[in-house]
Amino acid sequence: MSEQVAAVAGGVIGGLLLLILIGIAVYLLWKKICFLSSYEELTNSVTPTHPDASLQDQTLAQPSSIIQPKSTRTRSVPFIIPPKFHGRDWINLTNGELVQEESDPYVTPESRPRCSFHSLAGTYVIGSINPELYKFPEDKSETDFPECNIGRLWFSVQYEQEAERLLVSLIKARKLQPPTDSCSPFVKIYLLPDERHYLQSKTKRKTLNPQFDENFIFQVSSKTLYQRTLKFLVYHVDKQKKHHLLGQVIFPLKNETLTSDSKLVIWRDLEAENLEPPSEYGDIQFSLSYNDYLGRLTVVVLRAKGLKFQDENQHAASVYIKVSLMNHNKFIKCKKTTAVLGSPNPVYNETFSFKADQTELDTASLSLSVLQSTEGDKAHLLGRVVVGPFMYTRGKELEHWNEMISKPKELVKRWHALCRNT
Repeated sequence: MSEQVAAVAGGVIGGLLLLILIGIAVYLLWKKICFLSSYEELTNSVTPTHPDASLQDQTLAQPSSIIQPKSTRTRSVPFIIPPKFHGRDWINLTNGELVQEESDPYVTPESRPRCSFHSLAGTYVIGSINPELYKFPEDKSETDFPECNIGRLWFSVQYEQEAERLLVSLIKARKLQPPTDSCSPFVKIYLLPDERHYLQSKTKRKTLNPQFDENFIFQVSSKTLYQRTLKFLVYHVDKQKKHHLLGQVIFPLKNETLTSDSKLVIWRDLEAENLEPPSEYGDIQFSLSYNDYLGRLTVVVLRAKGLKFQDENQHAASVYIKVSLMNHNKFIKCKKTTAVLGSPNPVYNETFSFKADQTELDTASLSLSVLQSTEGDKAHLLGRVVVGPFMYTRGKELEHWNEMISKPKELVKRWHALCRNT
């Protein structure tokens, strides 16, 4: 009997445990179903803002061959975001662009399809570069000509150090001004101070804009190269075979860096040669300029011609010019050019500046002295010219000074005769 009671009690307990387990399982299943339904409602109520989602939607909505909208902008080079910045937040704008939040300093992107950048997977186009902004400036040397221009000459210069050869390429000339309607120009090239020998180009028939494209070679040592000066004389041949000088270009080599590796291309405006015969002691050409704002007087010593040396051995003589600033005939300051060896027509092209207050211009003057020096001997005065106000000068020297004052910050260039009694 006791055994039967025990068996019944065990069955009741086992049934109760089974019911408890079934209840727990049902409860857990109910909780899971409720959680999933609430998660779906939450996700459906939120619109994704990440650019990946918007890009995926655009990709799915468009066919495999995406048609880009027409744009009036010029052809451009795309600029993209590196993949390491993908995790950053972007804010949608009404015009289809994406902009980062203010707290993020990175560049503003554009939400454009990535289909054209298969090799740059995971990148975003953020902007473009306009090639029009990076063009080289237009060469205006053939279009911008100053008033009273008589022509312009283009040439190039190279120097071969080992062979000691100066290579001069005559390129072209433009806007020549012949005395007649027809023009047949050619060019003579000198290497000063040697004025006996020259090289000559071919004559171009009936053109105001000749294209020469000719090469010339001067043999010159590297020791004397930077003491030499190129001189180009442009002539016109008329129907009677007479030669008329149209203009010249003077190009000193001392301020240039000449190598065989790089070709130095230069253009210069033609200058009218001073056809007046030299004065008794020679002539000097220089420019004056005064900057009233800086209180600076500038002198550009250009050249001299027809100098009379003290001895017959002119090839051993060197000539330099001393520029002196005076005030009430008292010496203030002086500067000297480099010496040019053995030429009665030396070229300098050197610039000097002096401090001079505007109130001092009525009492200041400039003295330019041409001096010859030989080895072991003192300097000999070949000639001098003084420019200044009415207190010290008359004639061309006074006119040059007054024109300098009336045209501030402009270079006023003139020739002056040398004399020895000033």
